[in-house]
Amino acid sequence: MRAPRFWSPGYELLPALLSPLSWLYGLAERTRRATATPVRAPVPVICLGNITVGGAGKTPATIAVAGFLKQRGRNPHILTRGYGGSAAGPLRVDPNHTATEVGDEAILLARIAPTWIGADRVETARFAVAAGADVVVMDDGFQNPHLKQDLSFLVVDGGFGLGNGRLIPAGPLRESPARALARATAVIYIVDPGGDAAGPPPRGLERVPVFPARLEPTAEAAVFVDHPVVAFAGIGRPAKFFNTLRAMGIRVTDTYSFPDHHAFQPEELMTVIDDAVAAGAKVVTTEKDAVRLPPEARDMVEVLRVTLQFEDPQALETMLSPVLDD
Repeated sequence: MRAPRFWSPGYELLPALLSPLSWLYGLAERTRRATATPVRAPVPVICLGNITVGGAGKTPATIAVAGFLKQRGRNPHILTRGYGGSAAGPLRVDPNHTATEVGDEAILLARIAPTWIGADRVETARFAVAAGADVVVMDDGFQNPHLKQDLSFLVVDGGFGLGNGRLIPAGPLRESPARALARATAVIYIVDPGGDAAGPPPRGLERVPVFPARLEPTAEAAVFVDHPVVAFAGIGRPAKFFNTLRAMGIRVTDTYSFPDHHAFQPEELMTVIDDAVAAGAKVVTTEKDAVRLPPEARDMVEVLRVTLQFEDPQALETMLSPVLDD
């Protein structure tokens, strides 16, 4: 979905009118958590989630943490819902699966570690452990009360923060920040591209340790610097992708924004490609969008790959030490 404008600060009337529905939403969330009995897995469970609707950078954070664990000799398996895919879980993602079947995020996650899709996190975790996982990493699931989490990281997008600070539908929040932070181990704060090194996290997040991080293009992205580009993205906040390109010094001649997890149609892509041809530009998109492209369009689109880099990797290792030393 695309976040409505009134979820950003500065809008008062519509959020105020929707506030009774937000109260009901909050009540339902609290009731669901109060009546659930979390199940502990036989291996440590690390969750990377957020408290806002839409993309905050959970998938790059999950990839970074899973890669971190692998480098230190652990065998992490990743759990994800498979949002946007048609397949039911629990199901292990394999190289023959497509984004239409298992969702775009699952395809990316499976490139770093064994990945399972499934709405039932407890059952899916059992499958992962039976297949050899010695640690489970959950992509999203912070609001899921059924699988006990040993470490819970809230991922916050520095460009959007917590929006207007209201619950759904008056704002983007899935739960109140105070309740979320009471359960969180730490916050991974993804600095907005082009922003300060640490950036100012939203007020209140300092109640738990905050790990600033930045999405950095891989070395192969240098090919774009001396060439104009037309950029398109169907992610939670396309502007973050466009800002990343500009922060690299790339001349962006035009941009096209689509809803998160958008299924690209050939005619939409041809509009973008024709625009690029007219401007003598390359067409570029995100790695997450690239897995949703029709096969016939993939050779006409370049991909900007990024990795999440922590400002203080040693602090993250210290936070993960209970899992690494288990």
